[in-house]
Amino acid sequence: MARQRNHGSPRQYPRTARINELLREILADELEHLDDDRLQLLTITSVSIEGDLRHAVVFYDSLEGEEGDAEILEALGELRWRLQGAIGRQARMKHTPELSFEPDPAIRAGARIDSLLAELPPPSDEGS
Repeated sequence: MARQRNHGSPRQYPRTARINELLREILADELEHLDDDRLQLLTITSVSIEGDLRHAVVFYDSLEGEEGDAEILEALGELRWRLQGAIGRQARMKHTPELSFEPDPAIRAGARIDSLLAELPPPSDEGS
């Protein structure tokens, strides 16, 4: 008799996806407790860890938009070791991944599309 899988089981969810979400939660919590004005308006949107679990890209967005990226990246670079330490303490992983930070391209593309749509003239009622 074949063994049936429980569809609600965590094993159904790929390991890297579970780790990505765990890292996002740890980093968001750690950033919330920091007192750095450069990171006041920052949100961790997602994390993408490589298959070997050695490197992870942390995607963020900020209300400051692209204008604040240089300052945010500088602050995150300075805090990288502290953030990796938080992951090492809170996640049960053999190795703590090396973090890199990038603005979330999906959020930026969505904002660009919104601005383009806002520039379009309203539809006319001539065809009705």
